[in-house]
Amino acid sequence: MNLLRTLATVSSLTMVSRVLGYVRDFFIARVFGAGPATDAFFVAFKLPNLLRRLFAEGAFSQAFVPLLAAHKQQDEPEAKRLIDAVATVLFLVLVVTAALGVAAAPILVYVTAPGFSLDPEKPFALTVSLLRITFPYIAFISLVSLSAGILNTWNRFGVPAITPALLNVAFIVATVFFAEYFDPPVLALAWAVFVGGVLQLAFQVPFLLKLGLLPRWRIDWSHPGLRRVLTLMLPAAFGVSVSQISLVLNQIFASFLITGSISWLYYADRLMELPAGVLGVAVGTILLPSLSKYHASANAAEYSRLLDWGLRITVLLAVPSAVALAVLALPLITMLFQYGRFGTEDALMTQRALIAYSVGLVGMILVKILAPGFYARQNVLTPVKIGVLTLVSTQLMNLAFVGPLRHAGLALAIGLGACLNAFLLYRILRREGIYVPQPGWPAFILKVVVSVAVMAVVLFLVMGRPGWWLAASWQLKVPAVLGLVVLGALIYGVCLGIFGLRPRHFSRRAAE
Repeated sequence: MNLLRTLATVSSLTMVSRVLGYVRDFFIARVFGAGPATDAFFVAFKLPNLLRRLFAEGAFSQAFVPLLAAHKQQDEPEAKRLIDAVATVLFLVLVVTAALGVAAAPILVYVTAPGFSLDPEKPFALTVSLLRITFPYIAFISLVSLSAGILNTWNRFGVPAITPALLNVAFIVATVFFAEYFDPPVLALAWAVFVGGVLQLAFQVPFLLKLGLLPRWRIDWSHPGLRRVLTLMLPAAFGVSVSQISLVLNQIFASFLITGSISWLYYADRLMELPAGVLGVAVGTILLPSLSKYHASANAAEYSRLLDWGLRITVLLAVPSAVALAVLALPLITMLFQYGRFGTEDALMTQRALIAYSVGLVGMILVKILAPGFYARQNVLTPVKIGVLTLVSTQLMNLAFVGPLRHAGLALAIGLGACLNAFLLYRILRREGIYVPQPGWPAFILKVVVSVAVMAVVLFLVMGRPGWWLAASWQLKVPAVLGLVVLGALIYGVCLGIFGLRPRHFSRRAAE
């Protein structure tokens, strides 16, 4: 299996989901704007979404997939028993967690958005109601993550990549067709989260059945693999999801800022998630099973070479993405969100947050590439130590930046914290000899930097004045933005071609 081709497939399917996500945000911004109701929903959705990233996609995947890959390589029937044991325990834990979350919704809102309880103009009661509807999503999406880990281990990467699109479809349908039937209308968004979780889980079941891997009920607390997964999960949550914890702490800071701050950060985060998901999540997803197999077979040389491949792909694609996101921030925001109740002030405030986020985008993506270098070896202690240091540093930067930069300072702290996290992960991988860079890095980085610089200058000169983007109709902005994106990609690609870089230079086969 060619990893470059697999990456293209997974990234393309992820792109479909992300584009649908922007369509959903277009309708949400048009119908609901950036006010008290949307602030309430984003707070209510943030917590289950955080738990999804923290435990389902973060800690659970990083703990489960390496063990499952090792079991599959050594004894496939035993791998199926591991699936059954883990799925049963996970289901029981999720039922209890969902029930507790619904019951404790007022406390959770108070903890994650304390400013809502102090300001009578901010909808505390509505946020609690929304959270009670959205919280069961964590149960559905955790089971989706389990099935995705199974499918990825059996090299069925496409199905998990397209599955998130169903949540966006649920959002779009709810906003366009059902919002007017709810009082208040924002309740439609909460029910879209619930239905979207059900749809994602139902979509993956037939593929597990086809492989004969649909989990069966098996309570086996003595299974060593289950015990190992449980042992690794909590530390892994810190190691891979520090940025997500920081987002919640940022929300606490933002809840004390002016109304709209949470929404501005949300919309900026949504734009940042396109390259983070299409590249970071995709590369990390396809790296982890192969790294786990190389570790199980004690092939240290290929392990290091695979990490090197992942880092080169990241630098090649993440650096231009971050720069383009900063340069084209206002055109992208006005094209996607500046409609209906989302006004000029909202667009400018979201632009500030997006530029601040883009400073740390490369670091955010690198964390998703470097963390599997530890988790594939079932090393959780090192990322935990780095995670704690990064978390503390990020909050200190929050305190320093939130005064002068307001909500943009919170975004900047997240990005710089991710860069620190990535640097420390990289440094320890190098120091312990786990990763040894292949020849040619200085020349490669120089080619990328020069190509990105040329792209950025051309885009800045061509995109025009901010006033045009704030006043133009969507019929003009959509083709203009698409033209800028295509132009930037062409300039970057041509520059790389002039420097002699070709797709075949990044070809790589997966571990068998």
